[in-house]
This record gives sequence, C-alpha cells and structure tokens, in this order.
Amino acid sequence: MKSTLRSLGKTFPLLAPMLLASCIRVPEMSREQIEAARKKSNEEFFTATVSKPYRGEEFAPGQVGGVWYDSIMGDPKTFNQLVAERDAQSAGLINLTTDFLFDYDFTTREWKPHAAFFQIEIDEARDILTVHIRLRDDMFWTYLNSEEKIPVTSDDIVWWYNEISGDEQFQSSAYSGQFVTMKDGSLGRIEAVKIDDKNFDFVFPRIVADPLLACNTNFAPSFIYKKAKDEGGAEGVKSIFGIDIDMREIPSMGMWHFESYTPSQRIVFARNKDYWQKDSLGTAIPYREKMVFQIIGDQNTDYLLFTQGKLETYSPPPENLDDIIRGQGDNYTVFNSEGSVGAMMWSFNQNPRNAQEPFYEWFTQKEFRQAMSCVLNRERIIAQTYRGLASAKYDFFPKGNPFYNPQIELQYKYDLERAKNLLSQIGFVLGADGILRDKKNRPVEFDLTIASSANATSDIAQIITDECKKIGVQVNVRQTDFQKMVEMLTATFDWQSIIIGLGANLFPSQGSNVWPSNGNLHLWNPLQKTPATKWEARIDFLYNEGSYTIDKVEAQKIWDEYQSLILEECPMIYLVRPASFFAIRNKWNLTNFYYDNLDGAKTDRVFQLFQE
Repeated sequence: MKSTLRSLGKTFPLLAPMLLASCIRVPEMSREQIEAARKKSNEEFFTATVSKPYRGEEFAPGQVGGVWYDSIMGDPKTFNQLVAERDAQSAGLINLTTDFLFDYDFTTREWKPHAAFFQIEIDEARDILTVHIRLRDDMFWTYLNSEEKIPVTSDDIVWWYNEISGDEQFQSSAYSGQFVTMKDGSLGRIEAVKIDDKNFDFVFPRIVADPLLACNTNFAPSFIYKKAKDEGGAEGVKSIFGIDIDMREIPSMGMWHFESYTPSQRIVFARNKDYWQKDSLGTAIPYREKMVFQIIGDQNTDYLLFTQGKLETYSPPPENLDDIIRGQGDNYTVFNSEGSVGAMMWSFNQNPRNAQEPFYEWFTQKEFRQAMSCVLNRERIIAQTYRGLASAKYDFFPKGNPFYNPQIELQYKYDLERAKNLLSQIGFVLGADGILRDKKNRPVEFDLTIASSANATSDIAQIITDECKKIGVQVNVRQTDFQKMVEMLTATFDWQSIIIGLGANLFPSQGSNVWPSNGNLHLWNPLQKTPATKWEARIDFLYNEGSYTIDKVEAQKIWDEYQSLILEECPMIYLVRPASFFAIRNKWNLTNFYYDNLDGAKTDRVFQLFQE
C-alpha cells in the first residue's frame, strides 16, 4: 500500500500458491562488478534526484481543491476495524477515517500531542505509572454530506480498549499489548479508566520506560460498535461495516470520508471539512477535495498508470528506476531517501505442529539457521536486485532506535565454507552427487514462500535458491497472495520458510506481538504458553526488563544483550535496506512535501498549484 495510507503497524499486503521453476538461474556478479555497480548507482541516481527529509519545518498554508489519484494492489476485505486487524490493506483505508492520540518527532526524539494532550505521573513508592489524557474539544464524528456532528469522547478509546481489544473472545491482535509482566512474573493489566467525556487515564501496574507507545491507539466510533456488541455479541461486532455496506454509513473523525467503492475498480474518499487539524489560516487539512484509489492488482499496472499521467505518485522498484529518473522534468520530480529503516526478513517455521516434518528438525537447530544466514549473499542481492542502491542489514535495532549500538551486529555473514562447517557440526553431509543430507540421510529440501505481488522479492528468492544449491540444498520458491501469507502465519501455520517484512524496531519495546514467545505474530512459533527454548525465555525476560528500566545506562545493557541474542539465534534473518525513491507530479505545490526513511512521504499538506 502506498505511503498515502497510514498503517496500524503491521504490514501484510489470494491466488493459489504456484511453484516457480527451479531451473531459473540468476546471473552472478563478481565482487568487482558489485562494487562498480554500487558506486555507479550511488553517483547517478542520487545526484539526479532531490533530497528533502523532514526536519520539523513549519507548513505553509494551502488552498482547497483538486482530485488526487492513487492506487492500491487489491480490494479491501472489510470496513470493520476489528476484522481489519488481519488485513493491512483494509486497515490502512479505514485509518484515513480515524486518528491517533500522539505524534513522535524523530528529529527531537520526543512525543508530542496530536488528537490528545498527555501528562505522565509516576508514583515510585507504589511502582505505578499513570498517563492522564485529555482529548481535544474540536473533534467530531461526521457523515458524508451531512451536518450531523457527534462529539468524539473518551468512550471511543476506553470502551474499545476494554470491550473489544481487552475481551479475549474477539482475539484482537492488541490484546497481549494490554499486559505487563510484574516483578514476580505474573501479568498485570494496563487499565483504561474513563474520567469524563474528554478525560481518561491509562494506569500501568508497574512503571514502564515508554508508556506512550502502549497508549497511542486509534479511535473507533463506540456508539456504533457498542450497540452491535450489546445486541449481537462478538458476531454482532464482526458483522457490521462489511464489504457491501453503503459507504456513506461509515462515520469519520479523520481527514477523509469514504465516498464510494466499486469492487475491482476503485475506492473514492472525500475531504472531511470538519477535521480538527487546521493550517495557520484556519483551513482544515487535507486540501484535496477527493482522493481516488484505483485497484490495480500488480506493480506493472502501477508503473503504466503513472507513466500515462493517471497517478499522482509512484515508488519505483529497481527495474523501473532508470526510466522514471530519465523521464522527470516538467511532469514530475523524483525524491530520494537513504536506506529504509526496516528490512525484509527470512524466517523458518519452528512450530511443533510440524514436528513430524524433516524441516522441523532442521529449523529448530540454531546451527542450521546460522548456516542459512551464511548462505545469504546480501551483496549479490544489493547489486542484482537493487542495482547497488541498498545496504546490508546486519543490525537488529536500526540507527533511529535510542538503544542502537553500532558494535552489535550479525556474525553470520555470507560465507559458504562456514555454512558447510556449521551444518557438518550437526551431522549434515554433502554427498558426491552434490546433495546435502541430514544425519538420517534425508536430502535437505524445503519451501520458501513469498508474496506474489513483489517483483524484487521474487529476484531475491531466486538468488537464495541459487546460493543454496552451492551447498547442496534444494529450495522451492512458492508465490502466494499476501493475505494468504497472513493466514499461514497466524492461523494454519502450514509454511516452511518465508520472506516477509514486519516494519522496523524504532522503539526497543515495539513488536510486543512478535518478539515475546506468547505473541500471536512470534512468527517461527507463536502463542507459546511457556517459552519453548531457553533462549526464548531469556528474550522474554530481557524484553520485559528493558521495557521497565528507566535508567538509560542499565537499560542499554539489557537491550544490548537482547539484540545480541536475537542475532546469534537467527530466528529471523534480515536481508537488506534498500534506498527508496518517490516520484510526485509537479501539478501540485510541493512546498509542504517531504520524504525520508522515517516519516515516509508527507503528502497530507500538498495542494494544487492552480484551481482546475
């Protein structure tokens, strides 16, 4: 989904899986060719594009008008906020009609008020922390082409937190984030307490290092969802705002109203003139009157539509970058950003549901995972897939994380001989026929699942396949729809290895549903009742200790061990951090446009140059 959409923090973009021909050979480059390609790309692509990162600049007032044309890869699955937790595309669209409590300024590394003001109170004697929150007075739920205004209240946060996210029967992905581990090892719940219509508290049963991260939730129209739950329970809640709803029945307190949806064609948003955020002249943002998302299905159509002038922006993949940069001029400008903060990762299924499968025995041995990391030729991926415009990701925390430590990095880098030695240590033998076999004499062969919509990932998968052949391992690449991948990871668990992205750990305690062993997105073995391994138990301990340690020096020691242990065990192997480019049409005034690897593309305050 394009940067215009705000996601909930987990990105998951259905076709039957298909087996790619294993005879495809990706041409290999020498180290000299790789270095030459990287140097040439950096010189040509970055000097021919514009760098404009956001550093806290004030925005200029704009004018209202214009239609913004954009695209999404597939149809939404729902307009229900609960159901959308399992479909990032639907969630991203819904997020345009709601808002969030606080902002984080990456320049100053400080939290700032957004839709609400906050005050943190710490009671050291009782080891309790309370976040006092007051909502802005000028926020309303409104309907398209209606003058009705329903005030946003504390219930739109507190009721959802307690009655939806906090009710186990709904199986919300936010449920686990409502608990902290107490000093005695028990779980204590973060309580959301309504004070009045505009004031509420989050009460933490233990002092935590970054409470606003746990509090920064989206709004939901409680007056609609509460009625649905009262009348129909969990199924009543899940049944509202289905895909066939009249879009005008969905209220908004965000920047945009749903206007219309034509399946497989388009979804249209109209500007919310009553949105609370105003410019210096009192005009509500955004400035565009409408936003039209065409449902396109694949990246090639996205490229074609942009070159035809039918889309306002385009994020070019490596294969189209040359043409896009050469084509800029009067029509559009291309901006650049340094390497992404996060990276795709390669993970291996260690779920005991698959204990009878040979791959389970292999994947649960850390030497095997470490060997796969040594087979991963990142420099080749950078040169061939990203044309030199990427860097290897060897760290766990990115540089933007306050506990990033440049001394801590992955020790299992590309080295085929080391990979062979690691495998030999656990009884694997490379036969004269070039096939690697385990200690039970079974040939090592497994699947690698990737999203069918991502061209770059397909190239990466073929490079992995090619490198694995060099040590006698057969990898079968399977492409499938992104939503199907989500199902595999969260429900069926019927995958072997996978390449996927889960965002970036900009805060050390981010990923509460990923890194602790009881998380529902603890990919390799989710929802553990107790940690399956000693190292996962240690990760759980460190995650909790770090989350509750205020002293920065002591916290650094904890997070250093945490990073080191994950990089040693290799449950997920990071790939590369690609540089990114973003083309935007010059028919828009780009004074308020910024682009960088932390904030992405800031387009909310872009306005047209001339009235149409």
